[in-house]
Amino acid sequence: MRLSYAFCFMVALLFTPAIAADDQSGKQEAEKISASFKENFDKQNGAGIGGPFTNDGVVVNPAGPHTDITQYYDGVFKTGVNHLESTVTQATTLGADTMIAIGEYVSSGKDASGAAVGGSGHWTGTYVRDGGAWKLRMLTVSPKASPPPK
Repeated sequence: MRLSYAFCFMVALLFTPAIAADDQSGKQEAEKISASFKENFDKQNGAGIGGPFTNDGVVVNPAGPHTDITQYYDGVFKTGVNHLESTVTQATTLGADTMIAIGEYVSSGKDASGAAVGGSGHWTGTYVRDGGAWKLRMLTVSPKASPPPK
C-alpha cells in the first residue's frame, strides 16, 4: 500500500514541472491576447476586439450573453468608455487545446456630458486552439460589487 502511494507521489513530482511550464506558456499566450484586446479597445476598434475570438465566441456579463462581439463593444464605446487596463493573474492549461485564464480590469472614459464612466472587476477567459492559434471562446466579465451600505 505504501509503495503505491510512493509511486503516485513520484509520478506527480515528474509531471508537475511540465504542468507549471504549460501554465506559464499559457499565461504568456493569454497576456498576448489581452494586450491585443486592450490595444483595440483603446482605439475603439470593435472589429479588432472580435479578432481574438472564435467564430462562435461569446461575451457574458451581468446583462447576459453577447454573441456579436463587434456590435457589443461598439455599444460600449458609445457610452463613452474608451480606455482599458487589464491584467492576467492566472492561466491554466486544461489540455493541448483548452486553457482558462483569470484577470482584473479597469475601464474608464467620459460620457456625452463629461461625467466619468467605466468600472472595474474581474474577468475569466476560456481559450481554445482554433486554426493553430489560441482564441477566446468565452469571456466572462464580472463588475466589482458595490460595498454594502453602512
